[in-house]
Amino acid sequence: MPLLTLDAVSLSFGMQPLLDGATMTVEPGERICLLGRNGEGKSTLLRIVSGEIQPDGGVVRLDAGSVLSVLPQNLPVDDQRTAYEAVASAFPETGKLLTEFHHLAQSADENSMDRLMKVQDRLEALDGWRLDQKVSDILAQYSIDPDQTLNTLSGGWQRRVLLARALVTDPNILLLDEPTNHLDVPAIAWLEEALAQFRGAILFVSHDRAFIRRMATRVVELDRGQLVSFAASYDRYLELKEKALEEEERQNALFDKRLKQEEAWIRQGIKARRTRNMGRVRALKAMREERLQRRERGGTATFAVEDAARSGKLVVEARDAGFAYEGSQPIITGMNMTVLRGDKIGLVGENGTGKTTLVRLMLGNLKPTEGQIRLGTNLQVAYFDQLRGALDLDRNALDNLSEGREFIEINGQSKHVLGYLQEFLFSPERARSPVRVFSGGERARLLLAKLFSKPANILVLDEPTNDLDVETLELLEARLVEFAGTVIVISHDREFLDNVVTDTVFLDGSGKVREFVGGYSDWRRQGGRFPAEAGQRTQKSSKTPAKPAPPAEKPPTTRPAKLSYKLKLELEELPKNIESLEAKLEQLQTTVGAAEFYSRAPEEVTATLEEMSETQRQLDSLMERWMELEEQANE
Repeated sequence: MPLLTLDAVSLSFGMQPLLDGATMTVEPGERICLLGRNGEGKSTLLRIVSGEIQPDGGVVRLDAGSVLSVLPQNLPVDDQRTAYEAVASAFPETGKLLTEFHHLAQSADENSMDRLMKVQDRLEALDGWRLDQKVSDILAQYSIDPDQTLNTLSGGWQRRVLLARALVTDPNILLLDEPTNHLDVPAIAWLEEALAQFRGAILFVSHDRAFIRRMATRVVELDRGQLVSFAASYDRYLELKEKALEEEERQNALFDKRLKQEEAWIRQGIKARRTRNMGRVRALKAMREERLQRRERGGTATFAVEDAARSGKLVVEARDAGFAYEGSQPIITGMNMTVLRGDKIGLVGENGTGKTTLVRLMLGNLKPTEGQIRLGTNLQVAYFDQLRGALDLDRNALDNLSEGREFIEINGQSKHVLGYLQEFLFSPERARSPVRVFSGGERARLLLAKLFSKPANILVLDEPTNDLDVETLELLEARLVEFAGTVIVISHDREFLDNVVTDTVFLDGSGKVREFVGGYSDWRRQGGRFPAEAGQRTQKSSKTPAKPAPPAEKPPTTRPAKLSYKLKLELEELPKNIESLEAKLEQLQTTVGAAEFYSRAPEEVTATLEEMSETQRQLDSLMERWMELEEQANE
């Protein structure tokens, strides 16, 4: 029996209905990815499912006894609650009482004893101590410090707390809206593992293609107000969708041809006859009405990048460069790097490791506190800000872009501002709407339109993929690859990095900057790892790091020992063993990702998940050993 049913749900905010008789069911254990273009209404649909918005018509039915939880898209702003308080708030009355009890119990004020006793009595009546244990258990399971306040945590750890809050109620259905936005790769990997072990159904909106491939067992597309289900993997969905669009175009062309023939018969055929065939006339009217009601699929973005005059061949050269704020630990140290015209650089690292600082150094906005950085000639920079700070929310899209201009020059061609915005899928009506009412994807497209309307030979993009739909994302990738200038990208979208960049620059948080040839997958194949994967603590803390112990008296200088015959044999065997474990892990992930997996016997599900975790642990151990022996061999 379905956990959730949407039956002929409709909702309109303007002339065109956002949802037009949308129908869908969610079965136990499914992980459904909801896809659609920006502005189609995906987030609105999730808000209808959660009960936040009431539809104009239709039925949203949750199975009796089922529990639904939501992982919000936006992270809390300056939230001063502790992690315990945030998770306990999943139980509205009991959570407040538990929080109050903990505060009262920690204070030695005798005047609060009466209130403490009343709170304790009420908690016992509500079975509050059992819920208190559940909150404590899930905080321990996710390695969250219950006393840490949310405003001192990184984005990844805040997302971890919010997921704990969503799951502490033991939900049957979990709703996720762009869960990977603003998360670094280790946080995304942790989220994938946590969701893979969740036994309930998941309905999520995401444009992170690697995340979708890992998580989705079914794809549902919201297209022109209708929900279309594809019982397939993401890659298979892309194939089926292309065929469906081709068939739709063929059927529409046949219909339009028949309509044209009938119109000609009405106008010309009557000359040869005294009376009309009224049945055929009524059929023609019905065809006209059907054609009038057809909702055409929106166009595809067709933007181009405005090229500036070429920069010099050398863009940036750094020699032993570094940067540190006065009295602080170095953010960047010992950096040696050369960037040439046409390079596509991807910056990878956990949040807070200095990626933005590195970009500012490379652009000359910061002066190095050690070493030298030499900039090339004729550099014209265009900057894409992930926080959309370049947009005035109270002005419309037209005013944000035009800046007093009626026409803009794009690669030698003069274009009217309205026509240029239409290339970014903004209708004239939408272009005159205030930016404040735009979806996240529309704001991202407007910022791209503004960015690409100005001449540049260096593009700096800070998390450009957030909120962009897949079609626009793929076009952006194509334009960046074709761009003759230099591209610097900060992104946690693994597939985007693979498709665009030629070099990956990794910041490990210690100040070291290392450069690798290729994209994200190439970096991983070359042994690239995040500190969190080596077991280092990533939870943000305000504590001052301990001073390093003073060095011992000068140790004797020794030459690194050469690899013994036994170690050489071990090094030769390791790649085969690693490939074997990777294949096994991929097979286990496919098994766990199947829609029917969690309907199996509980002991079989547990055994499979434990085997997958153990395989991952063995793979990590072999990778560490391989890197260690490789380093010795190179020495």
